[in-house]
Amino acid sequence: MKKTTTGRRLFQYALLYKKTIIIALFLLTFAVAAELVGPFIAKKIIDEHMMGVESPWVEVEKATDKSVAYNDSYYKRESYVTEEDVVRDGKLQIIQVGHVYYVTNEHLQFDGERTVSNHELIVNKGKEEAKYPVTKLNQNELIAFYGPEIKPIILLLSLYVGLLFIAAFFQYGKTLMLQKAANRIIQKMRTDVFGHIQRVPIQYFDNRPAGKIVSRVTNDTEAIRELYIKVLATFFTSGIYMTGIFIALFFLDVKLAMITLLLVPIIGLWIVIYRKLASKYNHLIRTRISDINGMINESIQGMPIIRAFQRKKQTINEFETLNKEHFTYQNKLLSLNSLTSHNLVNILRNGTFVVLIWYFGGQSINAVGIVSIGMLYAFVDYLNRLFQPVTDIVNQLAQLEQARVASERVFELLDEKGEKVAEGEIPRYRGDVQFQQVSFSYDGSNDVLKNITFEAKKGETVALVGHTGSGKSSIINLLFRYYDIERGTITIDGQDVSQIPRQHLRQHMGIVLQDPFLFSGTITSNVSLDNPEISEAQVIKALKDVGANRFIEKLPKQYEEPVIEKGSTLSAGERQLISFARALAYDPAILILDEATANIDTETEAMIQRALNIVKEGRTTFIIAHRLSTIRNADQILVLDHGEIVERGNHEQLLSQRGKYYQMHQLQLGKEVSNVG
Repeated sequence: MKKTTTGRRLFQYALLYKKTIIIALFLLTFAVAAELVGPFIAKKIIDEHMMGVESPWVEVEKATDKSVAYNDSYYKRESYVTEEDVVRDGKLQIIQVGHVYYVTNEHLQFDGERTVSNHELIVNKGKEEAKYPVTKLNQNELIAFYGPEIKPIILLLSLYVGLLFIAAFFQYGKTLMLQKAANRIIQKMRTDVFGHIQRVPIQYFDNRPAGKIVSRVTNDTEAIRELYIKVLATFFTSGIYMTGIFIALFFLDVKLAMITLLLVPIIGLWIVIYRKLASKYNHLIRTRISDINGMINESIQGMPIIRAFQRKKQTINEFETLNKEHFTYQNKLLSLNSLTSHNLVNILRNGTFVVLIWYFGGQSINAVGIVSIGMLYAFVDYLNRLFQPVTDIVNQLAQLEQARVASERVFELLDEKGEKVAEGEIPRYRGDVQFQQVSFSYDGSNDVLKNITFEAKKGETVALVGHTGSGKSSIINLLFRYYDIERGTITIDGQDVSQIPRQHLRQHMGIVLQDPFLFSGTITSNVSLDNPEISEAQVIKALKDVGANRFIEKLPKQYEEPVIEKGSTLSAGERQLISFARALAYDPAILILDEATANIDTETEAMIQRALNIVKEGRTTFIIAHRLSTIRNADQILVLDHGEIVERGNHEQLLSQRGKYYQMHQLQLGKEVSNVG
């Protein structure tokens, strides 16, 4: 099956909110259309009204709309004459030479270079020359000829300003819609990523620091948010804007518009080249950010060790190495951006203006025709507008590449094979657990468990003892299906656990760890984990059963006392009691105590032992313990060594065998043991 590309997957996320995006694009199109009408209006004002005063004028019989009184006669622009006007033989034309206006009683045959000498206008166009007698206009006369143009100019300027307001309104709507869609997309993506983290197998976290995973959920998704809000919004806006400008240019001059279209493949080629050059740096930058986050997270968690063993200097040096590498790659990317982005736009802009001057200048030299000022203004205005979106696109290339690399990292996490989430519930176990010839390896080559076989019946307490690395925790990991086995079988109530969905399997299991984890919240919420099926009364009963009420009821808010991150304001014993109450509140059929009494004092241990005697009835209990005093009453004790069960029996039986269990027992009693087989 062909792997879906990053771009396509980003597009698929965008399609989730396509209605909002489509509305935004419609608003953008209207805004661009309203904005780009401006130069056409300006061209009309300049050519038809401001420069239109130089158009041919004819004498009319009487004063009418748009007529002008001059030398006891009435004149009207030829283009304004209607059927109701009675035209006489008089003619005149206004000519501007420099800053001075003249009037002649003839219509110019052609236009070209103008000069005035001795009340005579000389017009040269190529080899042609024409002369006309002229009279200089005074200020009042000139204002009179401009009088009929004032109202149209005001109307057109009002239209121009109105269109700018309309464009601003639609631009606001576009920005709001696109940003809303972008925030929704990232909200959905972060939910997907965080939800997927809950489903990936435990082994995914074995070799990945928490900070690196956090970086993907926060920093990388934030970079993708910038992609949707800034980068894609800029590309959409610029694309529609440039399309509108090119359409306007084709209306003005097809040949020049075709020349300016060459900008499109140039920009496209540059995007391809830039992405190839910037990709390597962006990958390295995102990796270093992830490494820095991982190290910061590790340093904060290990701060007591860093201080105690005076590792401050070494830790700072390690951090500075990562920070320096990040700085180096950022500088290289910055150099690439500085060298190319603005320089490219300036080269394109200047080159285009050279073409514009050459094109219009060539028309004048070849006597093809003088370009109107309005036309020239419109072209310059559109070309200036054209390079703003070009600049925006080029300036967003760096952000685009960063977002693309961040997307790859996020989708790499989402592509990790996750556990299927099974809905519903299963009946509570009886609690019969059986391991049959179970062997297991974390790396696929070195077995940490070898041919493990034992049976724990309902209501029994099974203790697992052995030196560090003997395989005790691995047995519990397999029972919870944190890992799956390839050799042997594990059954609960006769059913192979590999055939039970993980969520269902763990519904009726509880665990208390050596180092209990408490979440930010309250004592009550840490016991119930906000499970609506567990009432406050059940929470309080569980806490009382383990004896935690003795210290809780002395707290200011008692059971609603706030718990900060990891419960650092509580003692190790207090945290352990809350963790134990959490397991009891969920009423598990199978209860696991993983070194649960290792970090607590003797008095607290005694409290837990009393609670255990109450709650273990009807439950199968597994105890991993180094303190052999806590497992004296276990129904079955399994002694592990290098992944194998070397001894089994109850406390008295194992002591009588005088084997490894006896040796551990004597060592804990502080007695010297020799010649123990």
